[in-house]
Amino acid sequence: MEAFGEVNTTQEELRFLPLPDSDPNNLGYHDYPPNVGILPPVLPTGYEGVNFPEDPIRLMSVQVVLILAYSTIIVLGVLGNSLVIYVIYRFKTLRTVTNFFIANLAIADLLVNTLCLPFTLVYTLQGEWRFGSTLCFLLPYAQVLAVHVSTVTLNVIALDRHRCIVYHLETRMRKDVCFGVIALTWVLSAVLASPMAIFREYGSFTLEPGHTIQFCREKWPGKSTDGTLYSISMLILQYFLPLSIISFAYARIWSKLRGHVSPAESGAGSSASSERHRRRRKTTKMLVTMVVVFAVCWLPIHAFQLATDIDSSVLDMRDYRLLYTVFHVVAMCSTFANPLLYGWMNRNYRAAFLAVFKCRRERGRGGRLDSIHPVGGGGGRAKKIVLETQDPVSAHLNATDV
Repeated sequence: MEAFGEVNTTQEELRFLPLPDSDPNNLGYHDYPPNVGILPPVLPTGYEGVNFPEDPIRLMSVQVVLILAYSTIIVLGVLGNSLVIYVIYRFKTLRTVTNFFIANLAIADLLVNTLCLPFTLVYTLQGEWRFGSTLCFLLPYAQVLAVHVSTVTLNVIALDRHRCIVYHLETRMRKDVCFGVIALTWVLSAVLASPMAIFREYGSFTLEPGHTIQFCREKWPGKSTDGTLYSISMLILQYFLPLSIISFAYARIWSKLRGHVSPAESGAGSSASSERHRRRRKTTKMLVTMVVVFAVCWLPIHAFQLATDIDSSVLDMRDYRLLYTVFHVVAMCSTFANPLLYGWMNRNYRAAFLAVFKCRRERGRGGRLDSIHPVGGGGGRAKKIVLETQDPVSAHLNATDV
């Protein structure tokens, strides 16, 4: 790579740093996939004699806040999603089809928490890629893959519930079919994310004699607009289209459930039907809340990147990189939100979580983890945490009732 010919480099040249003095082949350099929030644009710091734009992220107070924010997201995400995966594996009564889809969501979020966010934090603070060539291609690809898996899985859950509730289908999806759908979800997501691994470049860049930095950036083979076109297309595939499908499905589900006439309280069958309907409504509320949280968390960064694609002058903002990083933090909050929602809005997950922690405390006394866990004492009727049972129909329709 050629070095800058002048010491005082303009902000325009540093917009997607590092850049060569010119791009005679019109290769379409683009530092980062704007629509997914993996690796924020960076400006190197600490180089004497180079006139870089003032960057608020260089402030110690800002760096401390970012470290605390990312660390909190990582810890909560790893603990919460690991717990969700564990209880679904450990409790046989939690091994329902929709819970397997929820476990798939947790795996995707766990992938982001462990494989992406620690490197993103270091990259943001240091302003230089120091993780080598392999991770340059792997990490951006992994996070785009995880985002696609999350959005596709949310769509699958919504469409499956729509199929069963709106059309009164009593047939449960077989578990082998469920696992096939999950595998297809990962294959489709891997294909959609593949440009992030293919059109990427790793190398070094000399700012001035004796000062060389490593970079990791997109490198599109065609016109300079290729990166923007991919960004906008992924914005549609990752955000607007999935949310449109999910909104349509849950609107019809909610309309169907609201129009349900509760049967009379006479007869065991009528009572069971009324209870099943109540659980359907509660579970639908939880799943809709999951989608709303996902949409709200990702809206700021998508809107910001869309504004950047439409008007490149946004890049000239002094606080561009700081704003981008803040929006990225907000988006990453979605990776730990779901376990909190399960514990708050679903008594079965709440009971399972409590059983896990109580089991750890009682393991030394021979306690065991089961679907019914005693918590009461001595003489009277013992209180119990019972994982809710259900008939074969509601086992499929009630996404997190077991």
